[in-house]
Amino acid sequence: MYISSTDELVSFCKRASTHKVIAVDTEFLREKTYHPLLCLIQVATSDEAVAIDPLRIDDLDPLCQLLTNTGITKVFHACDQDLEVIWDSLGIVPEPLFDTQLAAAFLGHRMQIGYGALVQAYEGVHLAKADGLSDWSRRPLDEEQLRYAEEDVLYLPHIYDTMVKELVARDRLSWVEPELSDLVKRVDARRDPRESYLHLKRSSNLTRKQLAIARELCAWREDLASRRNLPKKWVVQDEVIVELCRRAPRSAERVRRIRGTDNLSERDVKNVVEAVRRGLACDPKDYPSVRHRARTSADTDSVIDLMYALLRLCSESSGVAIPLIATRDDLHSFMAGSKGTPLREGWRYELVGSRLEGLLSGEIGLTVKDGKVEVL
Repeated sequence: MYISSTDELVSFCKRASTHKVIAVDTEFLREKTYHPLLCLIQVATSDEAVAIDPLRIDDLDPLCQLLTNTGITKVFHACDQDLEVIWDSLGIVPEPLFDTQLAAAFLGHRMQIGYGALVQAYEGVHLAKADGLSDWSRRPLDEEQLRYAEEDVLYLPHIYDTMVKELVARDRLSWVEPELSDLVKRVDARRDPRESYLHLKRSSNLTRKQLAIARELCAWREDLASRRNLPKKWVVQDEVIVELCRRAPRSAERVRRIRGTDNLSERDVKNVVEAVRRGLACDPKDYPSVRHRARTSADTDSVIDLMYALLRLCSESSGVAIPLIATRDDLHSFMAGSKGTPLREGWRYELVGSRLEGLLSGEIGLTVKDGKVEVL
């Protein structure tokens, strides 16, 4: 069902509000803009699936009320981008939510399983993805596009029911819930321009002082890209930001000597210089922290390899994907006794951390039996 009028939207939202679970997905464009253009919102209950056209409907408040109704669980698959788009376009964060991709990683499926593979596994249905590169902003939308869009939510309510039963049966629902909360927190983190330097590529070798400059430059770029509605890389490429941090130019002439700054206006260059000066003037106690990977010895690497073998065993026996449990850096932090590692708390400690403690203390060991690694 295609919804393109306020009356149709109000009627559907009234019906959907009687359900405890709805599925949600979005279609959007952002290749040439900073702010994503929300082109379609798909919503499904256990009874019907609809495609809501935000480009044709002026008042989306009924939908906003539905998505923020705390008595209804909103089910997504790989929700990160959807949450960002919904926040940017509607100013809301759908809560409570459930992500089937995340839940699947707790239930024996590979990390970041695609929607098509999930539907195949749970519903036995093969989905054709012929319209994945459609220009969703063009109107009218044809029947094939609408069918493709609605299929992205059609199966989610039933998959959700099945997954919750599996999670409860394995006593893992409490493991998934804090991870879902983290998804919402990440939406909040994206809103702060002064946190955008955390996503700066090729910045791992910058000093804390240089990262202070990066924080100012990235915040300036974020604000400018937002106001001009341009992709950040169209304002200044990441590698140019990194080079500006290294050279710390204090004049327009020095900025212009760096390749990739020729598209900046004189005003932009002036703002770059001011951002660099703010970074240089930052109090050292307020510098961003640097996460350098610790140098390891051959002995340390051997211990990490042994810990990783135990991690793999725990993953195989539990069906929880390894990347969801821990990285090699997490293992190194655990071995070093760091308190901040996630392996020391919650379900990760229950599943792996407590066993790693036994391995490091010599209370348990690993052996090979019939060509497979086993715990002694």
